[in-house]
Amino acid sequence: MSDCELCLTSTLPILWQNNRFRVILVNNQNIRGYLRLELIEHVKEIHHLTPAIQSEMYKIMNIIENIVTDVYNPDKINLASLGNKTPHIHWHIIPRFTNDNFFPQSIWSEPVRQNKFENSIDEIDQLKQQLHLKLNH
Repeated sequence: MSDCELCLTSTLPILWQNNRFRVILVNNQNIRGYLRLELIEHVKEIHHLTPAIQSEMYKIMNIIENIVTDVYNPDKINLASLGNKTPHIHWHIIPRFTNDNFFPQSIWSEPVRQNKFENSIDEIDQLKQQLHLKLNH
């Protein structure tokens, strides 16, 4: 769809991609390790996917969650699939830390702190390496 943000070429770094999904580093939200799993094809709802594609998506999400845990050691991981503003299947995989700017509320809340967080080059390299190792089979 021409007016769908996720159908356009990503302005955020793509860490991994196959013919059906891509993993984006959401590096513009001041949250370390925030990834987004996007379905490349424009589909609005998960129940519109075949069972095989649903299974692949959940498998990828589980692998991403494990990788994020290994690389960042967060206090918690939030998973969210909303799609109200962007009705295109995508998942937010968000590592949470007790000192992040929103904890314990959602990252879409008003910040309660003003800390500055960035992903290190080493963390980004680890994410890329682990994604390619565990998702390219």
